[in-house]
Amino acid sequence: MSAVRDKSSDVSEHRRLLRCVNCAREMPSLYVQYSPGNIRLMKCEYCRAVADPYIECEFMIILIDLILHKRKAYRHLLFNMLNLGGDDKEVVWKSSLLYFILDVCRYYLLKSSEACFDSSTHIMMSILTCGKVLLNVILGNLIFMSALFLGTRFLLKLSFNTVSYSQILLAVLISTYFRLYLIAMLVWEFPSSVLYIIDLLVLSSNALALGVVTESQTAGCLIVCLGAHVAKFFSNHWLLHLLSGPS
Repeated sequence: MSAVRDKSSDVSEHRRLLRCVNCAREMPSLYVQYSPGNIRLMKCEYCRAVADPYIECEFMIILIDLILHKRKAYRHLLFNMLNLGGDDKEVVWKSSLLYFILDVCRYYLLKSSEACFDSSTHIMMSILTCGKVLLNVILGNLIFMSALFLGTRFLLKLSFNTVSYSQILLAVLISTYFRLYLIAMLVWEFPSSVLYIIDLLVLSSNALALGVVTESQTAGCLIVCLGAHVAKFFSNHWLLHLLSGPS
């Protein structure tokens, strides 16, 4: 009987309830559906406001509020849309793959702007160059995630018994959506300074998402994310210098 109770408690602890976007309190449900297309939004019993008004909003309104870095929009996206903390393994893998592809695109655009590739490489990368790119991206992101987890554990003094690694990982991956602009940079020519502007937007978005997940102050989360990005930056440049060799 005790084993069954322990198993059920683990399942209930793993499943994260929905959140009120105003006060971040847990909600059993966000709306009541009477018939298809006929719903009534629930009010939070703590703040007495509508728990999640974004349910009735168009996606473009949500996207605009995300770009404007509104904490309510991030709570809606991470908790109520993606149900963060639930069975999110598939979302993590898909987000990781997209994040990895966009990071490769960023590396290619950065090196192209610095004229590190010759004309033949612009058409098709050699196997050696592809290996260097993949190694750089993989190592850089491993160092980034390690620094992020260590900063969350020791700087924010957060125990991972309450917030798991997968929740923080997914929050950071999703909040890197600003790098989708890199796709446009592959088609049209932009100055290289746009890459650094996107990096600043990604940094601020990561800090806000980390603050939403950990329920910590944005200033502390900004320091953690900045340290992780700086560690990734120096690791990439060290690896580039190491792999460049005599070339």
